[in-house]
Amino acid sequence: MLCESNEELIALVEEARPFTKLGKVADYIPALGKANANDLSIAIHYPNGDCVAAGDVDRKITLQSISKVISLALVLMDRGCDYVFERVGMEPTGDPFNSIAKLESRGVTKPLNPMINAGALVVTHMIPGNSIEERVQRLVAFIQELADSEKVAFNEEVAHSEFETAHLNRALCYFLKQHGVINEDVDQLIDLYSKQCAIEMDCRDLADIGLVFAMDGVHPRTGKQIIPFDVARICKTFMVTCGMYNASGEFAIKIGIPAKSGVSGGIMGSVPGKVGIGIFGPALDEKGNSIGGIKLLELLAKKYSLSMF
Repeated sequence: MLCESNEELIALVEEARPFTKLGKVADYIPALGKANANDLSIAIHYPNGDCVAAGDVDRKITLQSISKVISLALVLMDRGCDYVFERVGMEPTGDPFNSIAKLESRGVTKPLNPMINAGALVVTHMIPGNSIEERVQRLVAFIQELADSEKVAFNEEVAHSEFETAHLNRALCYFLKQHGVINEDVDQLIDLYSKQCAIEMDCRDLADIGLVFAMDGVHPRTGKQIIPFDVARICKTFMVTCGMYNASGEFAIKIGIPAKSGVSGGIMGSVPGKVGIGIFGPALDEKGNSIGGIKLLELLAKKYSLSMF
């Protein structure tokens, strides 16, 4: 078993912590700019129910782009693969996650993948429901089931902060709407997407969700197949190819586990068949990934041979 003791994990966190000084919190979203850049914490959940953790693992993390994997799983279950992938592609991109460049240069048939903002907005557009509240609750209920925790909810302050500063995401939506890729009111979609990104939990809950993906959609504690096997497989593949923004290739080579990051500093890792990992380290590198979190995963992957390749 990797990291059998909390002390062992604490030592790895402290080895990675100095790297947080090289990063910067996501202050372009004012509510996220309040985070302490020196924070670094991790939880690892095993299929037998054991959990080891280090750092301030009770601190709440908003999912941000980690939610893209979960919303994708939900709409694949609700709409089916054919419907979803007629509207969003499967290919990685070397561009930043919020870039509009590929939409313009490709003549806009559909966004390249569900992990860039344009693709994620299209996926969120597909969440069924008759109101924003109903659609948010559909997603929150799904995440509560994955985490086996009713504490999961969205942070209203972060959601409002994101809604007020989502100018580039609005531009992406108007571009997509102009070309018929989405057909709902732009501010309504931005409201839903902001609340999706502001869903919050702690590292243990995040590790629990990572474990469900690692175990092919089965929650080990309840024994329930929450996500169909093939949907879990598709999501893990996107985590490998696109999960760490435009650093995904380097991450796959150096670390080699399915993972998804968010600009809050969260990282969800899913080591197939073994463990789920939840990390929080709000200091980000230039690509938007937790700089301490990536170093911590690199140390873990090397020490315990976690790479799937």
